Formats: sequence, structure tokens, C-alpha cells
Amino acid sequence: MAKEDLKQNDRKARPGEETPRKGPKFSIYWVWAAIIVMLLGFNFFGGKFAPSAEPTDLVELQETMLTAGDVEKMMVIGNKNLVRVYIKKDRLDKPQYAKLNNKSRPASKDGPHFQFSINKVESFEQDMREFYKANPTVKRVPAIADTEGDWLVPLLNIALPILIIVLIWILLMRKMGSGAGGGGGPGGIFNIGKSRATLFDKGTRVNITFNDVAGLDEAKVEVMEIVDFLKNPKKYTSLGGKIPKGALLIGPPGTGKTLLAKAMAGEAQVPFFSMSGSDFVELFVGVGASRVRDLFKQAREKSPCIIFIDEIDAIGRARGKNAIMSNDERESTLNQLLVEMDGFSGESGIIVLAATNRPDVLDTALLRPGRFDRQISIDRPDLKGREHIFKVHLKPIKISQTLDIFKLAEQTPGFAGADIANICNEAALIAARKGKEAVDMADFQDAIDRVIGGLEKKNKIISPEEKKIIAYHEAGHAICGWYLEHAYPLLKVTIVPRGTAALGYAQYTPKEQYLYNTDQLIDQICMSLGGRASEDIFFGKISTGAQNDLQQITRTAYAMVTIYGMNEKIGNISFYDPQADNQFTKPYSEETSKLIDEEVRKLIETSYERTKKLLESKRSDVEKLAEALLEKEVLFQSDVETLIGKRPFEEKKILDVDHLEKHNPDGTLSEGVPPYDSGVTNKAHN
Repeated sequence: MAKEDLKQNDRKARPGEETPRKGPKFSIYWVWAAIIVMLLGFNFFGGKFAPSAEPTDLVELQETMLTAGDVEKMMVIGNKNLVRVYIKKDRLDKPQYAKLNNKSRPASKDGPHFQFSINKVESFEQDMREFYKANPTVKRVPAIADTEGDWLVPLLNIALPILIIVLIWILLMRKMGSGAGGGGGPGGIFNIGKSRATLFDKGTRVNITFNDVAGLDEAKVEVMEIVDFLKNPKKYTSLGGKIPKGALLIGPPGTGKTLLAKAMAGEAQVPFFSMSGSDFVELFVGVGASRVRDLFKQAREKSPCIIFIDEIDAIGRARGKNAIMSNDERESTLNQLLVEMDGFSGESGIIVLAATNRPDVLDTALLRPGRFDRQISIDRPDLKGREHIFKVHLKPIKISQTLDIFKLAEQTPGFAGADIANICNEAALIAARKGKEAVDMADFQDAIDRVIGGLEKKNKIISPEEKKIIAYHEAGHAICGWYLEHAYPLLKVTIVPRGTAALGYAQYTPKEQYLYNTDQLIDQICMSLGGRASEDIFFGKISTGAQNDLQQITRTAYAMVTIYGMNEKIGNISFYDPQADNQFTKPYSEETSKLIDEEVRKLIETSYERTKKLLESKRSDVEKLAEALLEKEVLFQSDVETLIGKRPFEEKKILDVDHLEKHNPDGTLSEGVPPYDSGVTNKAHN
């Protein structure tokens, strides 16, 4: 929002709006600094700029002024150790006194005079007695003893500490005010219970609209009714309808929950209160509930408006489930939020939006009708959505005319909007580093590799033996994915080290689906075991390179047995409970736990033996890919097709699509179309 705030400050005010303030504000601290500098200057330099005073010394006084009889009087200022010598007026015309006749200097109240410093008054008197004794003809001039009041130093001794204390107090109050007040409002230690929400209103309205949000078509349809209500509330209230008081945006991180909330505010052009759930959390008791009350009080004054609470699970966690981990302050804040949401009427025009990626931990009272009536799911975008998101983020980037955006969307399955934005930025940086005039497909390929695998380690030293093991490991993955029917299509395989631990990887284009059967999951396990099986076949021993593969295999196998009910001995049972209070408590006996471990191990070992048989039957293909990887380091799908031929299941999938298109609307086959033989799909498993 930083750029938007700058744009808002630079634009001209609309009619009825306040003119945005430009330039830095005047600080009162400059006034305090000027006063202190002036006082210190008078204290240290005031005596040097006394009016109509010229310096002299004791020798000149005795041998010149007193001997000539020019001195009218002498004044000894005891408290300052000064001697002031005043010359007779009729003697001021002498050349040696010309300095005293300088009319440009301000006049002293006692007239022009000379002055000099002495160590002690007694020493000065002793010197004068000896001078008169040695020069009896010189007329004695009485030395008048006097004192002068020094008001500045005592005043500074009292005032300066007071000024410093006051200045420190003001600074502390300002600091506490900016920390406790928040949101640009008046702060202070007594305003710690005020809301810390950031208000976007008038000159700081949100400029984001639904045109800036791509890949969330279903979610935009859901919230469009809320926006329409904020624009035209009478359309609904006249018929007795009530708009939902709250909408909960649920989705993984980076999918655009906050962006969608800002787009709602931008479309409706209403005040927008934005804050995080952690802004309610405070050390002091009752502060969170007080901030909730103040937030809704401000919202009623700005109605119609939108309140957006990001990461609401910080205060909205279910109450009473775990007495040890309970937090009374957080629960009181949640209780106040529940009361406020249920307290204002549906016609008040206040819409509460909240975002979370942990809906399973929220309190059920938040999700009941009358509070967060709607739960809007914001999932990772599909192929079409990713294409639209790429188009949005590529607008400020100078791209090549040959760039295929659809292909980029195909190569980024499972990427959220934030991931795509990161890829676009990385591609632009890579192109700039190479000195290109436009960002092309190669730059985006490098950016995708960097996001998936990490930074390329060009200076990592790998021995030829290790490089050969890595090549055969990745070739095993690639061959399994190539010949297994339900494996994901291979996109690229590389042995270029990336990140902290990745010495190579095989990149696939996963099929975007929501349901997986047993054959598909087993093929995925076999494909992940391809690297280790290849090492076992060609080197007779295994390495540590399959660590990540084994983690994924173990996770998938346990999910098949304990969650999805895909095991005959365990049966159609799922032991997964998202509402479980204690994750360390198993909902099954020790015998069942032992049986689960045995079945998981059996499933993995069976898949491993199947993978080894497949690679042994395709031994020559593995060797071709491994040798090509050692030579080129990176192989794409077209390179693999050139080496070992087309993937055997690609043509069958096209036939399946044609077969489905030849069905009648009622589901029966068209005339002359043979029935589909499902038995051929299992050939790759034998």
C-alpha cells in the first residue's frame, strides 16, 4: 500500500475532501533547541561582549593612566575578580583612548571604560599600595569595591534541569502515544485501549478494484452482493432482507484474501478499517476487549464501512478445549468481539471481513449465523486462474512478444497468487542481470527453477562419481514417470544443484484434480521410489539422496492406510480427526498401531519391488537418459521423446477424450462406437 498512499497524497483533493498535506510538519523540538542554545550562549559568551569595555592590564594602568592623571575612578568587582578603570571625559581625546570613542558600540550605563581580570582583590590592593609608595607624586585614585548580580548562571542552574526533564517527558509521551494510539490517531499511555486499526478514508481511499484481482472469480461473485449492499442498502432493506454481517475468507497463504478485502473496499468506496488479529493482543488485562469496543465505536461513526481483521485465529481460537494453554485475556477479547458482532443491527452498514488459513481452530460461536454468516473459500487458482494472474502481474514488466503465458500457467500448478508475483519479479531481475531489453521465456524458466529448487549452486564442487549417481537417480525418476500410467507427465529433469540440499530434481506437471484412486497414489509412490531403485540396480548400493523422496512416500502411505481407508486389513476406517484436542493421543489400540506399521511397510516394499522390475525392463532407457544428463545436465520433455520415444499413455488419453465426446446426451454410446475396455489401463502395473 505504500505506492498507493503516495499516489493519494500527490493527487488533488476532490470536492468536499480535505486537501492532502504536503511537505514535512514543523516540530516544536526546534523551538526548545533554540532556547537552550541561546541560554548557553549568554552564559558562556555574555561577558566577552560587554558594551564599551576595552581590555587593559595592571602595568598599563599604573605606568600610563595613573601616572598621567587620566583616571577618574576605579571599581573593583569582587564577585567577578574584575577591575574597571574609568577615564576622565576631558582626557578621552588622547590617541591612546580612541578605542573608547567608538560610537558604533552600545554605551555602558557607567560610560566607556577599560577592564582587566585579577586573581584576588587583596593582591590587587597590595600592588596598588606598593605602586603609590614607589611613586609619591602620583595622585591616589580610590578603588571602589562593588559587586554585580549574576542572574543568568543561577537561572540556568534551576531552569536547565527542568527543561531537560520536561523535554524527556514529552519524548516519552510521544513514544508511548505512537505505540499505543496507532492508526495515526491521538495516542498516549491513557489511550492504550484505543483501536489500532488503520483507516483508509477520504484522501486515503483504497484504489484496488475487482479488475486488479485475478483467479478468484467464484469468490468475487460471493462478495459482489456485499459490495452492492454497501452501495445501495435500500435495495435490500426495503424488502425486509438483511445482509450478512460478516464474511470469513478461508484459504492457504498467498491466495489473495487480503487483496480481495481491499478490492471490496475499493469497489464500494467506503471507509475501510484494517488490522491484524494480533493488534488486539496486549500484556495488560482488558486492553484487547477495550480495543474491540473502540473499533466498533469508530465503525459506527463511519458507517457504512468495512472492518477487516487479518489472521483472526490469533484471537478467535476455540475456547475451553485445552485448559493448560488457555488465555483469559484472549478469550475475553473474543467474547467482546462476539458481543459486538451480534450487537449492531443489520441495517447499520457495517460489514466485518476476516481472513484465516486455519478455519479448523476457530471457535464455533464465530461461525454461527448472525456473525460470520458466509465462509468464502479462496483456494489456489486453477490453470485458467493462473493465466489471468500472470497477465495482471506482467502489466508493469516489459516482456518478449514470444512469451507464452498459457505455458507458464501450465508449468506452475499449485502456485498461489503471491508465488506467481514472485516468479514475475524474479524473471525481471534475471533478465536485467543478463542485460536483456525484454523478459523472455528462458528468464521465466530460470525463475520457476529458482522458486521451486532454490538458487543455482554454480560453485558447488561435485565429484564425477557423485554426479553419475545423481544422474542415474534422476533418470530413474524420469523413466518411472514416463512408463507409469497414472504418474504425472514429465516436464524437465536436471542434475544442476540448487538450494541447500537439492543436487538435482525431476519436474512434473501434475494433473489438477481433487480425487485420487488407489492406482494413482501407488503410481506416485513408485515414481518417487524410482531414484533409489535406480541406484540399487546400477550401483548395487543406495545413497542418502532419496531423503525427500522417502518423506513423501511415508506420508502418502500412512495417509492411504489411516486416513483414506485404502487398506484391506485396516478397512474403511479413518483415524484422522481435525478437531482432536491432543495430537499425541492415538484413537486406536497398540495392536492396530502395529498392524498399521506393518501394512505401510508392506505397501512401500511392494511398490519398491514393482519399481525395480520396471527399471530393469527399461534398463537401456535409464542409461540413455543418464548419459544425456551427464552431458547436457538439463533435459526437457522433447529431449526425452527424442531419446526413448513418446510416452505410451499420451495417445490413449486422447482416445479417451474422443470416446467421451461420442457419448449421447443421455450417457449412451453413439451408433458404431465400440464400448471402452477398462482392462487395458492396468497393463503398466503388471
